[in-house]
Amino acid sequence: MKKTFKLTIEGKNRDRVLDAVKHDIRKYVKRQRRVPLPEGVDFWDFDCRFGSSEDTAAVVHFATITALVDAAAKDGADAFYLEMPAKEGRRTARPRPLGDEGVEMADPDPEAVG
Repeated sequence: MKKTFKLTIEGKNRDRVLDAVKHDIRKYVKRQRRVPLPEGVDFWDFDCRFGSSEDTAAVVHFATITALVDAAAKDGADAFYLEMPAKEGRRTARPRPLGDEGVEMADPDPEAVG
């Protein structure tokens, strides 16, 4: 999705327009996540860019999109640009926490804990 969303539309309530914009974004995400995953892919991820225009758009994390839309509306912006192309996502193992000596901590013995 590459789109400039207008928040100020003649004859429409600004809050309703904001709700409609958020609905469009959520609808796009749901539709993309329903697309069958290719072999070896765990989930659909999104490379997001947000800004007042396409030229000023900066890379942002997917989880911050709604907060950025709310902030743009609160600041009185007439429109904003959002780019959200879907990409393949693969899960990675979390690194194990390090102990005091900088060595990986072993799993506790379930029989010893009690």
